[in-house]
Amino acid sequence: MLVRTDLIGCYIVRMNALNDGYEFLQLRRAADDYMGGTWQTVAGCMEPGETAWQAALRELDEETGLTPQEFYRSGTFGSFYIPGPTTETDQLFHQVLFLAIVSREQRVKLNHEHDDYRWIAREKIRESFMWPEDRRILQHLCEDILDGGLAREYLRISDSLLGSSRAGSPGVGGRSETSGPAKGAGRSSSEET
Repeated sequence: MLVRTDLIGCYIVRMNALNDGYEFLQLRRAADDYMGGTWQTVAGCMEPGETAWQAALRELDEETGLTPQEFYRSGTFGSFYIPGPTTETDQLFHQVLFLAIVSREQRVKLNHEHDDYRWIAREKIRESFMWPEDRRILQHLCEDILDGGLAREYLRISDSLLGSSRAGSPGVGGRSETSGPAKGAGRSSSEET
């Protein structure tokens, strides 16, 4: 069995139009890609010499064109298994997870991996995210970060660390260490909320 630990996942959240709740971004995989037509979140692999958080920011920029105002690591990891006929193709994946809080003013810019996007209200997570692992992780992110859990300040990736990122990596918006989630007004492409 091949065990991979070079994967990242990044969940993207913004305030809803009424500023009284959260909504999460989902991207639809392009039809000709693996699992084409399914709704997923940002995911990818670390490149050589890249940290997990740098990879998450890069993938976020490549797949959506978004820049977080606040950026957090998850207090848990994601795991999934893809069965294969041989020990070389039987794979277990461990994924480092992140949460990016973005403003409503930002516009999603899809790359070739996805053909549409939508924003899902927090209340619709259970019926909109197909993987049990995603639903479990989103519950944790909501409780521990968005709802101001005890670990929130320790899960935040500091602006000073993000500022020391290698040249050319996308950065994080100019929010202070103590500022709350981004708020504003905006629209999505395929689903108005």
